[in-house]
Amino acid sequence: METLRESDEEMDSENELLPYTYEGGRNENGERHGKGKARLPNGDLYEGEYKNGYRNGYGKYVFRKLKGKSRNACYMGHYDNNKKNGQGTFLYPDGAKFEGSWKEDLRQGFGSYYYTNGDLYRGDWEHDRRHGQGSYTYAASGMSYDGQWFEGSDQGEAN
Repeated sequence: METLRESDEEMDSENELLPYTYEGGRNENGERHGKGKARLPNGDLYEGEYKNGYRNGYGKYVFRKLKGKSRNACYMGHYDNNKKNGQGTFLYPDGAKFEGSWKEDLRQGFGSYYYTNGDLYRGDWEHDRRHGQGSYTYAASGMSYDGQWFEGSDQGEAN
């Protein structure tokens, strides 16, 4: 499972691909506020809600395409102070997908991870790892493990 993090919108990049642009609302202090659209210096795009300069509320963040990948990574969901918080869907460049709950930019709570090989994990997450009650189904064999997970590893045998 690849982990991608969003860049800080104010951060300068040595490899600037595009100039930073922002279209949208601003508050009395000139900070991004309300609905807006930003193209970051590294080529990432964000369109959604801002509050006092931070991504806050619902938004869509599209990462620039990485070398060797045929797709961009993309997150569609809720933010709080520039971090993924609440419900959201993350599409990974390899075709994998996570749908579920986020807290402080990490998968946290209940969620489903769809692997590129057809495997599926549906269950609890903690600190970006499978942790708690969950079910992992192996597409190739049809076997599954339903039970407890600890820091990303199952704690029993597959059914």
